Amino acid sequence: MAFPTLDEAFRIGRLQHPGRKARMVLDTDTYNEIDDQFALTYALLSPDQLAVEAIYAAPFHNTRSDGPGDGMEKSYEEILRLLDFLGWSADGFAFPGSREYIGPERKPQENAAVHDLIDKAMASADDDPLYVVAIGAITNVASALLLAPEIIKKIVVVWLGGHNLNWPHTREFNLVQDVPAAQVTLDSGVPFVIVPCYGVTSHLLTTLPELREFIGGTSRIGDYLCQIFQEYRPDSFGASSVIWDISTIAWLINPDWAPSDLTHSPLLTDQVTWSIDRSRHLARVANFVHRDPIFRDLFGKIRAHGGN
Repeated sequence: MAFPTLDEAFRIGRLQHPGRKARMVLDTDTYNEIDDQFALTYALLSPDQLAVEAIYAAPFHNTRSDGPGDGMEKSYEEILRLLDFLGWSADGFAFPGSREYIGPERKPQENAAVHDLIDKAMASADDDPLYVVAIGAITNVASALLLAPEIIKKIVVVWLGGHNLNWPHTREFNLVQDVPAAQVTLDSGVPFVIVPCYGVTSHLLTTLPELREFIGGTSRIGDYLCQIFQEYRPDSFGASSVIWDISTIAWLINPDWAPSDLTHSPLLTDQVTWSIDRSRHLARVANFVHRDPIFRDLFGKIRAHGGN
């Protein structure tokens, strides 16, 4: 598969924060654990900074699903549930995605989410790229790139995936679910913002008492987020959980909350480690997150939503 070659100055321009309201779609394995629900809520409750045009269900397979297809279906159902809590219509907005990974054969998956992503990307003006925020296995995005390579000129991918570049391995859940999809996306040359997990977003910790204090009783969505947190972490005494996925939304809202560097795009090996090739194109990689302003912004928006 031959991807268009982007001029490096063009890519560097696309890798700068948009500095204005960003058009985006959200690709999410929403039922995988509990952090995607916070990220989806955060995106939709940030209309001054983000124009969310669609939400796509991504596949996943862990103890909460029987396989990637079942994971995608459960994620799609969770998307619909969250939209109902938020009073948001799902018609023409939420789309089921891939039932299988692209796998070693790098076979693109064709489905409603992938085709909607391609359509929205191709309809984007040259000076107004579509931000593709991916917070699960990157199968849908890689499939769209394989089916329509020309979209790399129209999109910027922002992905919560892998660990910090100096971590001894990068066997992080989103990445390891579909390693070939991550390799396709990294190697395609698409403008790519990577928000690593361990060593970066692992700072985004919260607790059940904090959630109950600041968003419990404020709205249906606030109560639901407290509920799923308690169900996921019933051993809440002295315990916290990372809400990883809100980091991608936070970078789009305010890049100072997730400082980042331009660096040569890491090479993802078949051993699921990062390797360095300084001849590769540039990518943007977050190196830290400022936990307090991110949660303050999220909690404030949930409280302001109230009454629903």
